[in-house]
This record gives sequence, C-alpha cells and structure tokens, in this order.
Amino acid sequence: MSPVNAAHGRSEDTSAVHPTGERPHGERRSLRRVVGAYAALAKPRVIELLLVTTIPAMFLAGRQIPSPWLVLATLVGGTMAAGSANALNCVIDADIDKVMNRTKRRPLVKDSVPRRGALVFGLVMGVASAVVLYLTVNLLSAVLAIATILFYIFVYTLGLKRRTSQNVVWGGAAGCMPVVIGWAAVTGTVQWPAFVMFGVIFFWTPPHTWALGMKYRDDYERAGVPMLPVVATAQHVARQIVIYSWVMVAWTLLLLPVTSWLYGTFAILAGGWFLFYAHSLQAAVRRGEETKPMALFHRSNTYLMIVFVALAVDSAIGLPTLGLPF
Repeated sequence: MSPVNAAHGRSEDTSAVHPTGERPHGERRSLRRVVGAYAALAKPRVIELLLVTTIPAMFLAGRQIPSPWLVLATLVGGTMAAGSANALNCVIDADIDKVMNRTKRRPLVKDSVPRRGALVFGLVMGVASAVVLYLTVNLLSAVLAIATILFYIFVYTLGLKRRTSQNVVWGGAAGCMPVVIGWAAVTGTVQWPAFVMFGVIFFWTPPHTWALGMKYRDDYERAGVPMLPVVATAQHVARQIVIYSWVMVAWTLLLLPVTSWLYGTFAILAGGWFLFYAHSLQAAVRRGEETKPMALFHRSNTYLMIVFVALAVDSAIGLPTLGLPF
C-alpha cells in the first residue's frame, strides 16, 4: 500500500494488469484450465495409442525410416482427426458420462466446457485435420481421416454403442484406421499389409475393451450401455477374450512375408505372453476367484506396443524379409 493510499485507508487495485504487462496469476490459471479442458475433450491418452501404431505402419510401408517431415505431418493430421472424433463423442455421450464413475471427470460433465463449444471444437478439428493431411501429405490420407471420424460418430457412437453387445467389435474398426492412414501417407495407396495391421488392431480391441468392461461392469449397466460384460456371464466374456486373443496373435503372423525373423520372434514371444494372461483370466473366472481384468487391460496396451515397435525396428534395420513360403 502506498503512503497516499494508506492515508486515505485504501489499498491499491491489484486486479489490473501487472506493471510488467503480464496477466494476473488468476487469469493465467483460468486460461490454463480452459485449454486443459478442451485438450481433455480430445482424450490424449487414447490418441497416444493410435500414434504408437501409425508410425510403425509408415516404417513398414517403405521398409525404411520415412521422412521426418512426412511423419510429423501425418501425426499432426491424425491427432487432429482423432481429437475431433473423441470430442464429438464426448458431446453425444455426455448423458452417459454423467452416470459413470470412470467418466464423471470429463469436461462436459464438470461443465468446464460448454456443449456448443465442444461441438464447434470437434467440428473445426475434423475439418482442420483433413486440410492439414491434404496439403502436407496426400488426398487419400485426408479422405481416410474424414471417413474414420464419420464412422466413429455415426456407426459406433450413434449406431452401435447403445444398441448391441457387439458395439466394440464392429465399432472398433475406427481405431484400426490410423495404420491404414499411415500406410497411405507413405505410398499413396492401400495394400494388403495395411489391411493385416488393421486386422491386428481389430482383433485386439475386444479383449482390450472387454477387460475394461469387466472392471466397470456396474458403470456400463447403470448407463444402459450393453457392453458384453453387462449382458453375458463372466465365463462367456472370458472365453470370448481368449478366442479373440488367439485370432489376434495368429493374425500378427500374416505380416511375416514382409518382415524378417526379428519381427517374427517378437510377435511370437509377445503373443505367447499375452495368451498366458488371457488364459489365466479365464481360469480364475472358472474357479470363481476374484479376477483382475485391469491387469489384462494394461498388458494389452504393452502387447500392442511391443508388436508395432518390433515392426518399426525391423523395417528401420532393413533385414531381409522372409517372403512367401511358395
């Protein structure tokens, strides 16, 4: 307080801009909260997993280390596309998120982002992703990105999620598209190895999501979402997890003709490791023991990372491919 203000019993107005020209701490914290809330709409942790699969797909497409600028442009466009789909999903599923413990801290539930703002954010991100990919990568990758957003919103979120226990099986196809986009970014085409990588993630999605569903079964039931663990017995869910896990591991081996012994070794070892835990979950369910489905959920992330990192390393080293057996 200055001598003049002290004499009149008044304090200085501290709400104005700081003499240095900086924003007051309260405004900076408020801005950070708003930015953080919009970022949370994009579900960055989900996007991280998508990027883990996109980069190896680009390595395999050229069987070498791709241009860093091309990788960066593809990741930026792909991240924006995924963020768009996730933000629009939050808008549509706001009513579900309010009653689920797992999602009750999302921005729209906490009213930290207005519904209209989230909608505009999602739409702008979607358009921007297509523009970025078209201008910096190619037309095919932009078209695939838009198709992925539309599929995730209209087929999965609006069509399947609240209507069938097979929602994550068919709706999960949207999460498989980053590998196809990555391949298209490098080659300008979509060839059979891209569809094989698509299939790996397609068959990986049910065990990954159903393990989560077993943990949060009550959440999904309260929200009226017919996830398989809600409408089927634990024994049936565990059996389906094992079946899809075996198909997933076998599917990874379809990439052997375009990879070397290095990828094959990691695919087989990682597959055996994951199958062990899938069967362990099923055995625990059969015995009526307390299960830990989240352990399988987290290991599924690790498994997918191992397989796709092995693809990237194998392609970067450029070892001779195994080729077809005939």
